[in-house]
Amino acid sequence: MNHIAVLGTASDAGKSIVATALCRIFRNAGIDAAPYKAQNMSNNSGVTPDGFEMGRAQIVQALAARVAPHADMNPVLLKPNTDTGAQVVLQGRVCTDKTAREYFGDTRRWAEAAFESLERLMARHEMIVLEGAGSCAEMNLYERDFVNFRSARRAGAAVILVADIDRGGVFAQVAGTLAVIPPEDRALVKGVIVNRFRGDKSLFEDGVRMLESMTGVPVLGVIPYFRGFTIDAEDAVPLSSVVDPKREPADGKIGVAAIYFPHISNFTDLSPLEQDPAVELHYLHYPRSLDAYKALVLPGSKNVRGDLEWMLSKGWREPIEAFRAKGGLIIGLCGGYQMLGERVEDPYGVEGVPGSSESLGILPVSTVLEREKALYNTEGTLSGTSCTVSGYEIHMGRTMLAEGVHSLIEVTGRNGAVAEGVDGAISADGRIMGTYFHGFFDRPDVKEWFLRMADSHYEPVSGGASSDPFELLAAHFSANLDLERLFEIAGAERMKS
Repeated sequence: MNHIAVLGTASDAGKSIVATALCRIFRNAGIDAAPYKAQNMSNNSGVTPDGFEMGRAQIVQALAARVAPHADMNPVLLKPNTDTGAQVVLQGRVCTDKTAREYFGDTRRWAEAAFESLERLMARHEMIVLEGAGSCAEMNLYERDFVNFRSARRAGAAVILVADIDRGGVFAQVAGTLAVIPPEDRALVKGVIVNRFRGDKSLFEDGVRMLESMTGVPVLGVIPYFRGFTIDAEDAVPLSSVVDPKREPADGKIGVAAIYFPHISNFTDLSPLEQDPAVELHYLHYPRSLDAYKALVLPGSKNVRGDLEWMLSKGWREPIEAFRAKGGLIIGLCGGYQMLGERVEDPYGVEGVPGSSESLGILPVSTVLEREKALYNTEGTLSGTSCTVSGYEIHMGRTMLAEGVHSLIEVTGRNGAVAEGVDGAISADGRIMGTYFHGFFDRPDVKEWFLRMADSHYEPVSGGASSDPFELLAAHFSANLDLERLFEIAGAERMKS
């Protein structure tokens, strides 16, 4: 059976979603498929069951494939912490910090580790669904790029090229990509998927024929925008999110504001709020009155002191303090939790120049950044409730609570083992809280507890359990793909289900 490489004509063409859909389609057909991306650049990461760090996109793809996430599925993870630099996570562990010039100056070390991981995955699974990065035809980087065609060649994979028709210029995207890449790589391209189509798909039938005539490559499908379900985005706040709107939250909605840090991380923590029909979530760069909102979220950050300085220099302190004074509900997640405290100290220069920064000072805690990163899948109980909280921890900070301050969570387990301890903090009046748990809102009862704290009139939408979004995604793609041709490319004689 052939491995499949999903490469793009550009960044954000939809490679991650296509790879996720294929993972579930192949798994439903009885094929032991697993995801792989040699290098991911994202501050949206997660923790594997065995306590290693990897990109959230490949964790999502592993869930779609119904396999346990493993660091080999994303052996190189770059987590940007400045405009020109990033922390390098190699095969699940922090390795070093590099500027872009340093990292791309010689990629042999990273490629060697990535291909070691790929070989192990290919030995364990029947099919690997590889995802590329950015455009697969960045010719100035071609010799140093080990994520796209070099990975495909290493796996002997058939390439499916993804183009985004919503951007416009889909003919130039596909034909131009195929025109500039070397002939040996062009020969690997076995199909094209046209992604994000809006409107009447039949109107593009002549476009499909033109693309196939121009390129000699079959179009496997034209995928309409999907609605009614959500798959976590890879590395940026989704374009559909509301950012710095001029209007206030709509009447009848619970307005939730989230500060949009320059180095925001794990923004998917907010997805359960954003998807709740009773909530209107606004991401805010610029300071404004928070009077129209019921809750404020300070999300995670890959550069806490840098984003803290940015927030204060923008003038956010006054509206946050005013919101606090009127009894607004405020929660900080991971780096946002640290910012709520009194100080953040970085004696080792973990996130930049060593030093100490004064924080917002509205929660009596203080934080020291340490050299070792905490990586846990953690469970606990929300203090004062019977709600079970589960999430994952990815942080360099150790946060100390002042005397008399109550923790937010009683920890009961970490990485599958029984554990005791506490996490987070909550103010005496219960209106200010922080936690290191990413995924804090994922459990419905915890989300409901928080939203009722924000608005006592909140009522969850009644109804049965929601459908599996991966099944909905697979069904959507299956209805718009030439499955027979797809399985032929994959080397499967017939669909198994």
